[in-house]
Amino acid sequence: MATLAVSGTANAAAPAPAPATAQQGITHEENSRVPEGAVWTEAYFPSSDHSGVELHADVLRPANLPSRAKTPVILAVGPYFSHSGQTGPEGWTETGPSNRFEDFTSGTNLFARGYTYVMVDLRGFGGSTGCLDWVGPGEQADVKAAIQWAAKQPWSTGKVGMYGKSYDAVTGLVGNDLRLGALKAVVAQEPVWNMYNYLFSNGVPRPNVTGTPNSYNGIATMAPLADDSDRYKANAAYEQAHPECLSDNLKNNNNPDLDSAYWSARNLAAKAKGTSTPMFITQGFIENNTKPEDAQEYLSNHHGVEQGWMGQWEHVRGNETNAQGQLLQGRAGFFDEVMRFYDQYLKGIKPHVHDAAFHIEDSTGVWRAQSTWPTPSASTVAGLPNGQYVDDGQASTLAAPAATPTTVGQQWDMEHATDTATDTAPLAAKSFAAAPAAGDTHSYFSWSTPTTSRLRITATPQVTLNASAPGNVSVRLWDVAPDGTGVMFDENVALIEHAGRVSFELKSTDWTFEKGHQLGVQIGTIGGRSWRDTPSGNTIRVSGARLSLALQDPRFDVPAQGDRSPFLDTYLSQDTQTLTGVGKGTFPLTLHARH
Repeated sequence: MATLAVSGTANAAAPAPAPATAQQGITHEENSRVPEGAVWTEAYFPSSDHSGVELHADVLRPANLPSRAKTPVILAVGPYFSHSGQTGPEGWTETGPSNRFEDFTSGTNLFARGYTYVMVDLRGFGGSTGCLDWVGPGEQADVKAAIQWAAKQPWSTGKVGMYGKSYDAVTGLVGNDLRLGALKAVVAQEPVWNMYNYLFSNGVPRPNVTGTPNSYNGIATMAPLADDSDRYKANAAYEQAHPECLSDNLKNNNNPDLDSAYWSARNLAAKAKGTSTPMFITQGFIENNTKPEDAQEYLSNHHGVEQGWMGQWEHVRGNETNAQGQLLQGRAGFFDEVMRFYDQYLKGIKPHVHDAAFHIEDSTGVWRAQSTWPTPSASTVAGLPNGQYVDDGQASTLAAPAATPTTVGQQWDMEHATDTATDTAPLAAKSFAAAPAAGDTHSYFSWSTPTTSRLRITATPQVTLNASAPGNVSVRLWDVAPDGTGVMFDENVALIEHAGRVSFELKSTDWTFEKGHQLGVQIGTIGGRSWRDTPSGNTIRVSGARLSLALQDPRFDVPAQGDRSPFLDTYLSQDTQTLTGVGKGTFPLTLHARH
């Protein structure tokens, strides 16, 4: 498998001091950056790939326990734990452990509950040496080393859980894929399930294809703080001393071939096949940062305990609130449920509260409980009429306003990419009098007949079609009310390398249709701002198109606690348009459709 090139050695530049676990730790009273109730020490250990990479860890132990009292370990591994800041300098005047998940440690009373919390810098970040490796074999070796190191410490029970959101949720998926006996539980919030999908969609680059690698290059070259140890400073200077690390990170990630060895090594969903670590996940169906692509594949390949929250939110943590005090995921009790999960699998404590495996918020803002996700009641394959479009990259008159990642200080990392669309015009300003299929050469529509009962499109829609010429194709799904009001709720794109059969998945979804609504399927050129395609200029005739859908009957929903997530209304305002000329429909959308 391909790896990033490394020049020179990755050995630490300074001789090793006494092991950090044998040193006297620092408390909150001595350093305000240390969480209350914790004692902070630092540690260094080698990665597991025998490359000479040295990893740095910040260890937070319960202050009320003896230094070698055995506890389970909650481990976070990622690029965001530098003493200087998460994604850039944060103005600290005194070194100390990252506060990235201080909301977690304080919100759970983690140290009082008898857990140790460890933050490990991936290679190239913080106090670790080596070339950054974008979740490749090198970083996977770092995750393996971190789990094994945490399990073998004299203060560890040998049972390790992982915690993270975004990139450090990805490393939790990696941990599961490694099949290590010491890893007993993973909490992964809003991860990327297949790293390819963050930069490309079926051969089409996203706008951040160079911005994201550049952003992580910037994080990897942050300067340490003045009072960091000599060893930390020497390790932190590694990327600056090895500029090939940065150039290789840009070059290697600019590869559109999903089937290449580079991306195969980073396809976490495929690598999850047969794994069994208990997992607690969160995923926003409508978020435009770490999207729900390949989530279903990962969960299907994973055979262990699965628990999680999925719903209509942006790139947020389960406990986050807005300025009005609303929970951004809409559901209360995230930390309580997470700690019941950890207590069960790291301490063997049977939960006194029964938690459903999955809590799901659908597109109406209503929550339900399920034993698995997805749970379809039926499936159908819709045959779509033939049509054609000009692949000129021009937006259709009915192209949904695309939400694209934007920069914050020219950063496109997973924490900075935003869900806010650039077009936030009110619905009334986005009404169109022209019939969608008339006079629009950039795309064409197919319509279902009106639904005869409420139903839900769930899981991962898939489209196949025959294309007459090479170019690009975009497929969007619309929920259209009888008055013509339509919401674009799912989409994806693909490169048509040559004339012939094309097949690809859309994003996973959970969208409820009211009785009398129609499904609109828009096929055309890529006219949004969410991809950086190269238009072919060809007129592409589409034939034999088929849309595979999983359907669920809302009548059997089991209600669950939870409020409407605030982002749902933002999404609806961005992606709703008034359509005219909607056809009567050529295919059924019904729970009784033939399987």
